Amino acid sequence: MTNEDTTTDEVDGRRAPGGDRNATDGPEPFRYEAEVDPGETRHVRHEVGETYLGDPVEVPVTVINGEHDGPTVFCTAAIHGDELNGVKVLQEVADRYDPADIHGTLVCIHVCNVPGYLAQQRYLPIYDQDLNRSFPGKPRSNTAERMANAIYETFIKQCDLGLDFHTSTRGRTTMYHVRADMANPEVARLARAFGSNVVLSGEADGGSLRSVATTAGIPTITIEMGRAHRFQPELIERGLDGVESVLAEHDVLPGKPVIYPGWRRIVDAATDKTWLRADTGGLVEMAYDAPLVYEGDAVCTISDHFKTRERTVRAPFTGLVVGALQNPVASPGHPLCHLVSVDEATAAEVQREIDSGEFSERPWV
Repeated sequence: MTNEDTTTDEVDGRRAPGGDRNATDGPEPFRYEAEVDPGETRHVRHEVGETYLGDPVEVPVTVINGEHDGPTVFCTAAIHGDELNGVKVLQEVADRYDPADIHGTLVCIHVCNVPGYLAQQRYLPIYDQDLNRSFPGKPRSNTAERMANAIYETFIKQCDLGLDFHTSTRGRTTMYHVRADMANPEVARLARAFGSNVVLSGEADGGSLRSVATTAGIPTITIEMGRAHRFQPELIERGLDGVESVLAEHDVLPGKPVIYPGWRRIVDAATDKTWLRADTGGLVEMAYDAPLVYEGDAVCTISDHFKTRERTVRAPFTGLVVGALQNPVASPGHPLCHLVSVDEATAAEVQREIDSGEFSERPWV
């Protein structure tokens, strides 16, 4: 019978979405088609579809079920198959923590979009379906929605909070930052604990894992970090620090410190940012040395092949370049950089870090 005063309602033998294990009488098994008992770590490959040949498509998953009560936390990577920094973060998370230390459960879905990962491309091959616009999915729909449904129903629905790791798409790069609906108090708590300097605040796109999980009562943030098709060690280390800080904040790792950044900018996605776009076609050369640019500074130049025509693109306001073009060619309308505004105090602190050598963000590298 359902008890309306508890957050640990059972649905088909599993906890309801957002149920917190802190409210139970003791640690419980984590159930999928099998069980991971308290005190156990298990690496599994869970079938989410089939190839043209009828071979299984299996996502690699690690479940670390702690010896102590606590929340269930999911970490996901490679929902877009060519975004690899998060894959390395999850490999290290799965190896770093022991059930004896964990109060709760960690669920690491190392590669969500296995077909895209194998092809090293963003979307599911052949049909170019975006897995991150397909949640919660349907069991009798297209390939992306079937895969999303298998992942969501089997793993995500059992969790209490989530971290979804991404990078920029090919041809661009992004500064390390978090995307979160800061109007939601539990999401805001999660974003603050992750410790990134920049938080892009706003609701996620429909069908994204962040949007669907958060709406279901499972606060989730997206972490954007660097470029596709590579590992970037400095960003990976920051990602690992962010995971540990979140686990500390939510008492999965009691006694560990929560890490807060020296400065932080919460950016309203609707009003505080813009994409600078090319008005002419040509060859693009970035013109700034650090991500902090002041109003009127040259951000980049666009020149034709004869170098007889050159256009300088300037910052319309003082801000941080959180995303930048990597492919050095552009046509009219092509995005050149993603600029978010900062106030005078934040700009002064960032400038101080740049001048002292403390500021390590170089998203174009």
